[in-house]
Amino acid sequence: MNTIAPREAYGKALLQLGVENKEIVVLDADCSKATMTNLFAKEFPNRFFNIGIAESDLVGTGAGVALAGKIPFVNAYANFLTGNAWDQIRISVAYAKQNVKIIGHNIGTSPGQEGPTHLPLEDVALMRALPGMTVIDPADGNEVAKAVRALAEHVGPAYIRIGRMPTPIVTGENDPFVIGKANVYRKGNDATIIANGIMLSKAFEAADELAKLGITVDVINVHTIKPLDDECILEAAARTGAVVTAEEHSVIGGLGSAVAELLVKNHPVPMRMVGVQDRFGLSGKMPELLEALGLTSDKIVEAVKEAIAAKKGMK
Repeated sequence: MNTIAPREAYGKALLQLGVENKEIVVLDADCSKATMTNLFAKEFPNRFFNIGIAESDLVGTGAGVALAGKIPFVNAYANFLTGNAWDQIRISVAYAKQNVKIIGHNIGTSPGQEGPTHLPLEDVALMRALPGMTVIDPADGNEVAKAVRALAEHVGPAYIRIGRMPTPIVTGENDPFVIGKANVYRKGNDATIIANGIMLSKAFEAADELAKLGITVDVINVHTIKPLDDECILEAAARTGAVVTAEEHSVIGGLGSAVAELLVKNHPVPMRMVGVQDRFGLSGKMPELLEALGLTSDKIVEAVKEAIAAKKGMK
């Protein structure tokens, strides 16, 4: 299976956008090599600003750039960006309804060897809680490129997660990408797996293993966590009667929470969440961390079996 680092796909997509749209302005917190905004900086030095290691200033400046009518892409490590600059994101961007694109890099387990404090496993929860904030978690490099282009056209505050390490390419170059619209990759009868980010590849692996047991499942890529594709999710839940979510994020406040909130109000069904439990991360290589934090296809298979058993128990 081909792999590419999401940050590489991001850097190339941003550069291409810069060629096409002179209103694109890029700001970075002194980590342009890691975020690969250095590609944009080299080509368009007059539209690139290194604000330094000062995430609050970074976001505040981005809001000012948006007020000037430009389209700012604000880049920093996700843990510092959503943590240190929370007040500026909340007030200067979300409350003020500014057209700022907040790019959180090194998400999930991808910065694993940098230590537990550098693993942003709560960033979606923080951003999702903000009124009017669009939140996107692309599955692979192909989807990153499409998401970046969609964000440039989207008007309003938005947050996107970008990983550091190479991850499998599981979506097609010609697959559609529409903010707020899920992509259904497989349809089954027994349960629905809803995933995003790197966990979409794990969902495909789980579906293959379940098929060997005679269990057929939906596999749905919910790349946009907010706004959620209510119609797609409710249709699947009503049809299969069991739902499992899978995300490289805490189960508190992320994709699983968003889906659970939707289902409990509209169509309750047995549901399980695969994600990081109520804990911080730890230091290690990305594959090791995925295993240690329970972000595996085996955990999805186990969760699907539990959800199906619960469904049968309700009859």
